[in-house]
Amino acid sequence: MQREEGACRWVSDFLHRRLADTNIATALPITMPAPTVSPTRKILIAGGGFVTPFIRYMALLTGKARPRICYLPTAVGDRADAKLNFYSWCAPLNVEPFVQDVFIESLSQTRGWDEVLLSADAILVSGGNTLNQQAIWRAQGIDVVLREAWKRGIVLGGASAGSLCWFEEGTSDSRPKALSIVQCLGFLPGSHSPHYDVEPGRRPLYHELIGSGRLKPGYACDNEAGIYFEGTEVRRVVASRDNAKVYLVSVVDGRVVERVLEPERIS
Repeated sequence: MQREEGACRWVSDFLHRRLADTNIATALPITMPAPTVSPTRKILIAGGGFVTPFIRYMALLTGKARPRICYLPTAVGDRADAKLNFYSWCAPLNVEPFVQDVFIESLSQTRGWDEVLLSADAILVSGGNTLNQQAIWRAQGIDVVLREAWKRGIVLGGASAGSLCWFEEGTSDSRPKALSIVQCLGFLPGSHSPHYDVEPGRRPLYHELIGSGRLKPGYACDNEAGIYFEGTEVRRVVASRDNAKVYLVSVVDGRVVERVLEPERIS
């Protein structure tokens, strides 16, 4: 037993001496993975009127010389005139426009939602019925693909239903009789109200809902005024006409406060 213990001590001492004598600089180099930079998540919205000036700005945000812009007209039921309008708005621009319908069948729609949408540089969502849009996207799994597109840095945007859809919630005319609250994708925190200057019921209802706590504070946009978000932060406020405004609506000391965010002009 004493002989075995002595042998073990000798081996231990030998290993300690070898480790102490080792020149660390001659050890094998450790290869560290290069740090990865996540793409910037980009969303561009307008209260209404997401036409040529906003599409031009959206194209610029892609960083591509000739970006592929996908139009997703779910909220208008893939209506033909909406698609024609989209192509006319893109006509003066150096972009490659295309449309993705959702009222499809597998014989002619041979690519998955991910294959189509993730191949775009930007995705422009139409206005229309937000409630129906959200239901269809969730049933089809398009909501999941759009989140992946956002994570990859594909520019997302739109006006009306195409702006409201990115927030947690907001006011919509998607149901009969009156404006009401709809729950949306939640990429952007808080609430949203589009068409703030052209539909008289929008402002008082938005104030009432936020003041009562039934709706989270958020952003209201006049037609042809909008916001560019990087991640979930406001990066730039823009408008394609004079006197179009953006507003931050919140509760301060128990009362609703509407703060004007003056936009920069785009054309």
